[in-house]
Amino acid sequence: MTDLLIRGAEISAGNRADVLIRDGTVAAVGPGLPATGLATIEAGGGALLPGLHDHHLHLHALAADTNSVRCGPPQVYNTGDLTRALATAPGDGWIRGVGYVETVAGLLDSAGLDALCRDRPVRMQHRSGAMWTLNSTAARLVALDTATDPGVERDESGRATGRVWRADTWLRSRLPDTGPPDLTDVGARLARYGITGITDATPDLPQDSLAGLIAARRTGALPQRLNILGVPLGRTGGPEVTTGAYKIVLADSGLPAIDTLVDTIARAHALGRPVAVHCVSREALLILLAAFDEAGAFPGDRIEHGALIPAESIRTLHRLGVTVVTQPGFLADRGDDYRHRLEPDDLPDLYRCRSLTESGVGLALSSDAPYGPLDPWQVVAAAVARRAPDGAVVGAAETLAAATALGRYLAPLHDPGGPARTVAADSPADLVLLDRPIERILLDPTADAVRATFVQGEPVFAR
Repeated sequence: MTDLLIRGAEISAGNRADVLIRDGTVAAVGPGLPATGLATIEAGGGALLPGLHDHHLHLHALAADTNSVRCGPPQVYNTGDLTRALATAPGDGWIRGVGYVETVAGLLDSAGLDALCRDRPVRMQHRSGAMWTLNSTAARLVALDTATDPGVERDESGRATGRVWRADTWLRSRLPDTGPPDLTDVGARLARYGITGITDATPDLPQDSLAGLIAARRTGALPQRLNILGVPLGRTGGPEVTTGAYKIVLADSGLPAIDTLVDTIARAHALGRPVAVHCVSREALLILLAAFDEAGAFPGDRIEHGALIPAESIRTLHRLGVTVVTQPGFLADRGDDYRHRLEPDDLPDLYRCRSLTESGVGLALSSDAPYGPLDPWQVVAAAVARRAPDGAVVGAAETLAAATALGRYLAPLHDPGGPARTVAADSPADLVLLDRPIERILLDPTADAVRATFVQGEPVFAR
């Protein structure tokens, strides 16, 4: 590891200091530190922050997303747009579409997708990530009609519709085996944003996917510290990564019996593992809170998304001590669609932020990439403004101060609702150096301000 001195950095508002990095750790912070024999970076008053943590994303889906066809807004708005997008997809084999939403061409099945593209096999993912739709060519290649996975939707006659719900592992097993995608470009992109720690929130990772994530961290293809929620119960990720809370999905297409959910939570807790529960609807939240009341809460329990949280549930969240890991970036990405599709009474409950923090509920911000915008500075800006693409503000009472929003990206990887980390002696040298003071970045959060990113003192991005 390289010893390094960062001179004249702003480590808190208006407070400049030198920062000495030695053996991957912040060894000293103070004015006028000696620089003899050390590589030195002149910060020039630019802010030096702990590296940002994205507390919920999906690495392999993010890598695959790069080579996928956009099938929804803002690239595609109607049937004509979608037909052209599929017709101009590169290559001559499988087409992987992403980001579809019903406002484009309705709730498509195989026949409906055939009308748009029949010549090539197409699998198109819903914007939520919960459903794939296959055209007839793709359905034939994966033998959809004879599939027994419960996620394969069937009509009243028992025939597969072409829609597949939360059955990614099954579908992957029927596709050409290309192995886990390379994460080098994803790691570099994260580093450009100043991200030094990530939590992969993909549930129930199969062995090859888990091995691929571990290998990416071990080889350095993914330089960020990696926490994984999808490690099966009773296992650990190994020395290269950390095992996070156990991911449970409450799918609104088939909510579990409360006894089943209580049993799953209790098994995880008995193994010393908190749970991270995907929860996007009021109904799912009510079931989850009842299950926590019966099974008991455990330190580190967390709710993923918390897309709709009624005001009357906030006190219960505080009592249980669970953290909400949410994504206000969705408001900037698709808030206009929410305003048209949701009941007006739901909008104040959508992606709550300020009401949670003011009530003492732990809050973390994250991207849910590739389903939401990856750029953390965009997410911070969205938490501050809550402005939809059409300019309307969604949930004005839930805005956060910019410093508070940024702090929700600075929480520890294993305590996402905890206090923001600071640059201090004896802390890991996971850092992001900006080209401007903190006051300016809070006025205009932008990734353009990131000058360098360090993980354990080693530069993983610099410009």
